[in-house]
Amino acid sequence: MSKEIIMQIKYPEIGICGLSCRLCPRYHTEAKSKCEGCKSEFRMGAGCPFITCAVKKKGIEFCSDCEENQICEKWKKHREFGKLHDTFKCYQKLEDNISFIWKHGASEFEKVQKIREKLLKEMLQDFNEGRSKNYYCIAVTIFEVEELKEALTKAKKDSIGLEIKDKSKIFHSILDEIVKRKNYCLKLRK
Repeated sequence: MSKEIIMQIKYPEIGICGLSCRLCPRYHTEAKSKCEGCKSEFRMGAGCPFITCAVKKKGIEFCSDCEENQICEKWKKHREFGKLHDTFKCYQKLEDNISFIWKHGASEFEKVQKIREKLLKEMLQDFNEGRSKNYYCIAVTIFEVEELKEALTKAKKDSIGLEIKDKSKIFHSILDEIVKRKNYCLKLRK
């Protein structure tokens, strides 16, 4: 019988595998399905194999901190899946996230994610007509921070005095233009 390790979680909003919980649609809901992050009390009780292996058995916060990360088949499959597919969350930047955390550390990654989350909250508050949350979560995950800031500034300027539905259309068209120019994908890849 294995013994579970109790540890202090420093970054509950950064997934064990490298995903940013702050940019997830379930993190930004008021419903019962709200998730406080991959390492929140609720998720720690779930059957996530990464939580079980990294946090509970090895006492580490990220798969990338594990001495076996280069040979771990479970994490390799997860990363390979993330290159081509998404679930309810966008995985398109998973490898970039992992590389950033390796290079700059979780603290710096968290700072960038907080900036992205602030922009997402602004998008949701000012431009969500009730159907765009997933779209904005993907955009804020994929776009560069400066692209997001410029798009928001332009959308606010171009939508003064409009109803939310029309504001959303304008913002979508601005984001779609960037998508076209940069060849981004703003759909969950199933």
